[in-house]
Amino acid sequence: MIEVAIAPTPPPAALPPCRFAFPDPARADSEGLLAEGGDLEPSTLIAAYRAGIFPWPIEAHELLWWSPDPRAVLEPDTLHVSRSLARRLRQGRFRVTLNAAFPEVIAGCADREETWITPRLRAAYIELHALGWAHSIEVWSADGALAGGLYGVAVGALFSAESMFHRARDASKVAVVALVAHARRVGLTVLDVQVPSAHLTSLGARTLPRREYLARVADAVRRPVRMTP
Repeated sequence: MIEVAIAPTPPPAALPPCRFAFPDPARADSEGLLAEGGDLEPSTLIAAYRAGIFPWPIEAHELLWWSPDPRAVLEPDTLHVSRSLARRLRQGRFRVTLNAAFPEVIAGCADREETWITPRLRAAYIELHALGWAHSIEVWSADGALAGGLYGVAVGALFSAESMFHRARDASKVAVVALVAHARRVGLTVLDVQVPSAHLTSLGARTLPRREYLARVADAVRRPVRMTP
């Protein structure tokens, strides 16, 4: 099992009630768009994740909220590690940490020609991290450079991954393997990856009907699980 060094992290802070009432996720349109508006305050974001909803800006529309059908998830017990990836893990080329460089990870995820991670969204997740709700997996190369990583939000036994990046071959896959290993250790039951991709499917991601996904989320967010015990 891959080792993950955990940086000191505060427990999730108590948040005020969300000022908004999200629509029923089942009312999302055929592309998964559910609502527009609101804000990116911590209580709003956490209320969204609790309901199986996530923000995803498109061009000038920054406050868009989504609940796609189907929904992509990684099952902690069905991760697929290819022979080449397993060999790379055995070679020990990378060191993996949790919450050691959250701002740098989200900056790496946003560092591409086209990105949905706006400066306002980036600041909102950095605040969530400071409050103990958002977390990052960092993958470091032998020379100490940040080679890749991912970030997301944990609520109970739910972890909703938002984005990942790599600067070295397989570094983002190593981050996913580390996330799954950590999920097994602490008892996460739902690893949400939002929408399927070839990259995630190669690691064993599968899709669930929205109804099934929402039922699993409703159970997961009630479980007393901590990302950083």
